Parts: sequence; C-alpha cells; structure tokens
Amino acid sequence: MSSKQSTVKAAAWMMLSLLLLLLMSVSGRVVTHELNVFQAMEMRSVIAFFMLLPLVYREGGLREMRTSIPLRHIGRNVAHYLGQYAWLLGLTLIPLAQVISIEFTAPIWAAFLAAIFLKEPLTWRKGIVILFGLAGVAVIVRPGGAPLNPGHIITLGAAVAFAISFVSTKALTRSDGATKILFWMLVIQSIIGVVPALSVWTWPSSSTWPWIFLLAFTGSFAHFCMAKALAHADATVVMPMDYLRVPASALIGYLLYAEAIDVFTATGAGLILLGNLFNLQRPRRLES
Repeated sequence: MSSKQSTVKAAAWMMLSLLLLLLMSVSGRVVTHELNVFQAMEMRSVIAFFMLLPLVYREGGLREMRTSIPLRHIGRNVAHYLGQYAWLLGLTLIPLAQVISIEFTAPIWAAFLAAIFLKEPLTWRKGIVILFGLAGVAVIVRPGGAPLNPGHIITLGAAVAFAISFVSTKALTRSDGATKILFWMLVIQSIIGVVPALSVWTWPSSSTWPWIFLLAFTGSFAHFCMAKALAHADATVVMPMDYLRVPASALIGYLLYAEAIDVFTATGAGLILLGNLFNLQRPRRLES
C-alpha cells in the first residue's frame, strides 16, 4: 500500500462528505419544491463551477486542470448523472422504502466492481461490513413485499450507476487530484444537463436563491471530500460508511420535520455503526 493510505483520514473526509450530503438533502427539498429537478441539477453544476475557481487557481489555474484521461472523466460523470435521474424516476414508481433499500445495494456492486477493475482485495472483513450495513438498512427501511415492477429495475440501475461512479472516482484518484475530479464533474455535468434544464426552465423566486447556492456548494463539494477519502483508502473501505446517511437522515427528519425515530431505526443504526467501527479497527500489521 502507498504511504497515502490511511483509514482514519479516509473516514474523516467521508464523514465531511456525508455532512454535506445531508445539508444537500435539506436544501434540495426546498429547491425542487419550486424548480424542476433538471433545472436544479444544472444550476447546481454551473454555480458550483464558479465556487470552485478560487481552489482551481490556488492549484495553478485552468492549465493545471488538464487531464490525460478525459474519457474516464466523461464515463464517470455520465454514470453519475444517469444514476441521479434513475433514482428520482424510481421515486415516482415504487415506495420510498423500496427505493432506499435498492439504492443501498450500491456498496455491493461497488465492492465487486472494485475487485474486478481496481484489483482491490475483497476480504472477509469488508464482507462483514457490507453484510452489517445491508442488514441495518433493511431493518430501518423495512421494504414491503410488493411484486417486481419497472420501478425496481430502474432503481436497481441507479444503484449500479452510483457504484460505477464511485469506483470510477477511485480509479481517477490514481492520476488526478480531488480538485481536478470535481472540476471535470462540474464541466461535464453542466454540458450534459443544459438541454434538459432549458426545456423546463423557470426563474427562481428570491427566497429560493440562498437554497440554490447551498445546494450548489454542498452537492458538489461533497464529491470533493469523497474523492479525498478515496485517495486514502480502498473503495470497499470508504463505500460502507455511506450507510450512516440513513440514520443521520432519520435524525434530521425528526429534528426538522417531526418524523419519529422508532425502534427499527435505532436497531438499524446500531448495526450500521457496528459494521463501520469493525471496519475501522484494522489489524495493526496492515497499517505499517
């Protein structure tokens, strides 16, 4: 392993990423109440691009953002954009509990994809983390037994797309830094989304603009933090930490929207935390 590898640093960056994702969910709920999702996604990318420029110039300017692997950046961002769209479409076709359950199969696909394409070892420790995480998510969301319909397939496609995006980000960190990865994400997704956004465009009200800026910052810089996390640890170490979004979202729902936290949420959160703590307790000989 490279000297850059550090589970503790990866965990710290991933926790910051999760915090930003949670703030994004709050601002996203406000923005999409008024604006179409395509427009919200496009405004996020364009505004965040200008937010990123000071960091770009601190690292040498636009010239330093040149990449030798443009096709990999395009592939990663096409997968991520399609995943976002499929996830939102799934919400209109099947119950939310089922959407969340299927979405959180992404770590399984990421683990297998990382093992195949990145040659990362799929150890028994990582397998246990994945099992604990999936068990925790299943306990929390308690998906129903409805028969399979197109929404299940579409949402499963979203989970696979997210896994491809995640593993692709890990591959990109081998040659490009977090700033460069985020730079190309904003450029490529702005280009991808411009036509769909213009087709549904309406001018936001003044009260929505602060939430749009918050959505732009959190939704984009969460990816910066995630890229930093992936630079310090394998994808199969970092990805299971994303399970913490479920109990954290439940807490935000309780505090902001008076949504009760029941025994299932508490039990599932415990399983998720146990799995992640087990993952962080790596044998000392592996840290040498």
